[in-house]
Amino acid sequence: MLTRKQHELLTFIQTRLEDSGISPSFEEMKEALDLKSKSGVHRLISALEERGFIRRLPNRARALEVIRDSDAGGAKPASRASASVTVAGTSSAALAPLRSPAPARQPANDVIEIPLHGRIAAGVPIEALEGTSTLPVPAALLGAGEHYALEVSGDSMVEAGILDGDYALVRRTDNARDGEIVVALVRGEEATLKYLRRERGMVRLDPANAAYDPQYYQPDEVQVQGKLAGLLRRYH
Repeated sequence: MLTRKQHELLTFIQTRLEDSGISPSFEEMKEALDLKSKSGVHRLISALEERGFIRRLPNRARALEVIRDSDAGGAKPASRASASVTVAGTSSAALAPLRSPAPARQPANDVIEIPLHGRIAAGVPIEALEGTSTLPVPAALLGAGEHYALEVSGDSMVEAGILDGDYALVRRTDNARDGEIVVALVRGEEATLKYLRRERGMVRLDPANAAYDPQYYQPDEVQVQGKLAGLLRRYH
């Protein structure tokens, strides 16, 4: 059983593929469903994928294939399958001779877009800025759950391999175990990327750089906003 929004998105994707043979963009899906952010689109797509209604095509960012109908939840009729796999630059006639099912999706080749929420300190805490940008990320770097990205500022985590200018890929959660690298919101205003530890009733945020000292806070001063799931680095 699909939710109303899941059904609306599946119908929109299916209609667009049949009309043009090209998957709609995340922005088009967001506007069509009147959602506030692309992260909502990502959650809906992930839910449809987990339930076997759609799949992402390998080696193509945002390319989708509908494999089950939205009406009865059954397998897609063969007469409509060719439209679902047509992509920009490829005609439906070129795909017509294909008789075998499309190969299973290879996650390592899949690319998804996650929200990019400004910069985060790997040094003295700074404000984590909310933004409307997105970052394309290989799906293989992410596990289950909702994710977002932050650009790292500072050098306090260099001994953990986290450098200034890296993109921290963060799984959204409000709890973490001792020793995990977290995004911690300090006093409701500033965010930082640090090792989380609890010591004698206090929360200790540890850097990974001998030049920096640990930071100590009362438990009610620190809120975990996510755990580090991966890193992206650009070389210039």
